[in-house]
Amino acid sequence: MELDNELDKKSVRSLNRLSFEGFLAGLSSDFINLTFEKSDSRINEALARVGSYMNVDRSFVFQFNWDKTEFRISHLWEVNGIFKDAVVRGVLVKDHFPWLANKLMLGQDVIIEDAEKLRNTSANREFEYCQQIGIRSFLILPVQVEGSSLCAIGIDSIRKKRRWSDNDLKRLRLLGEIFGNAIARKHSDIKLRKAYDDIKRLKDQLEAESAYLQEEIRLEHNFENIIGESEGLKYVLFRVEQVAPTDSPVLILGETGTGKELIARAVHKLSSRGTRALVKVNCATLPQDLVEGELFGHKKGAYTGATTRQIGRFELANGSSLFLDEIGEMPYALQAKLLRVLESGEFERLGNPRTLRSNVRIIASTNRDVEEEIRKGRFREDLWYRLKVLPITLPPLRHRKEDIPLLVSQFSDHFAKKMGKPSPTISKSVMKSLQKYPWPGNIRELKHAVERAVITERGNQLKFEFLKSADYYSRELLTFEEMERDYIQKVLKSTKGKIQGPNSAASILKMHPNTLRTRMKKLGIKKRSFA
Repeated sequence: MELDNELDKKSVRSLNRLSFEGFLAGLSSDFINLTFEKSDSRINEALARVGSYMNVDRSFVFQFNWDKTEFRISHLWEVNGIFKDAVVRGVLVKDHFPWLANKLMLGQDVIIEDAEKLRNTSANREFEYCQQIGIRSFLILPVQVEGSSLCAIGIDSIRKKRRWSDNDLKRLRLLGEIFGNAIARKHSDIKLRKAYDDIKRLKDQLEAESAYLQEEIRLEHNFENIIGESEGLKYVLFRVEQVAPTDSPVLILGETGTGKELIARAVHKLSSRGTRALVKVNCATLPQDLVEGELFGHKKGAYTGATTRQIGRFELANGSSLFLDEIGEMPYALQAKLLRVLESGEFERLGNPRTLRSNVRIIASTNRDVEEEIRKGRFREDLWYRLKVLPITLPPLRHRKEDIPLLVSQFSDHFAKKMGKPSPTISKSVMKSLQKYPWPGNIRELKHAVERAVITERGNQLKFEFLKSADYYSRELLTFEEMERDYIQKVLKSTKGKIQGPNSAASILKMHPNTLRTRMKKLGIKKRSFA
């Protein structure tokens, strides 16, 4: 009878071994063609079979992070109803279980047949965890892939103590190798997919940038160099040199036609991002309902007319500068999203909840009185304060009269060459008339006036026809600030730049020297130009 019982036990063990080997063979075959999206669920299913075959109460897989500072239970199976309510699960940090983590990272097997023996040892934290969970015996084997500990596979016995046999270790190690290879392949697939996504993103960005550059090439940027020698312009260029090397946002203020885009390009070109294309958005020319899609991009079908996916200018300008021309025209609701990008670099495409990041330097311009816009509730005060780190104010052409001859010469030579004509001449009287004219349209108006004069010139002499209307004369009236600037400049010229002392500008103006210096600074008047 005893011999029959022994034979029956051997028979059961043999059948169990054959069944387990068949399970391993099928599992190994399954994982060969399994996609990484399905690998986690397949490992969880397999762990349930492991628990049944090996008659344990819990089976699990640990995964290490890349710098081996943390490991966590990534896959877990437990017998139903085996644990109490308060079970410690989730991320297991290296510092919480130093003894276990150290052994596994050294590639050492952890074979514990009686968890009670861990009491008052270097594994005391592990003992406390076993007491809390109720673990009596456990077996954890590290799994190495390409010479590095990638994961570990383990089993726990809760209801009784277990003596772990060589056969138990062999079975668990084979399972660990199958799981380890699947996890390693998953990591490789994820890295490969990420690399593919990065390549696709860079390809899309390159194509969009190429298309943008082609569009920019078609535009006429005839005067890349900023022309002028006036003190007002020199101060503007000094501010450009100050702010360009930083990554701070730049706000360029000035009337229409003063050359704000040229200054924006100068800031970009002098920055560390200057080798990349300056990306531009004119907020005044886009319909309000399209501005957001233009800036942040949109998903296909995000709105009527969005027939394809489009990356926005913020994505396109990643690593470069984005010039927001006429930002005062930006819809109020969209200003909050712009502020978020300025603060965190984060945004979402229209129709896509996924958060994107972009390393963009913002250069903005406006011809509006922003503080007045804030009072009227049309511009966000917090955005204004974020943008005006170091604002640059361009003087109007009527305050740069000494630059008019240089500009006229440059423009006339350019247009004459373009039209196949010899360079024209300009009489002194005509030039004086040009310098007296207030140029409400600033440099842009001057440029068009010169072009018109080159077209109509006869006898190689440029002539300009100005509309003598009431509007023209009303524009000749100066503001109080303009009159103050002109008068202080005249006084400084008469004293050869002497500010204080006998026969100085301060004594003539009956002002304290420091008060005069403050006014000069506010009005952009430099002493050295009169010395």
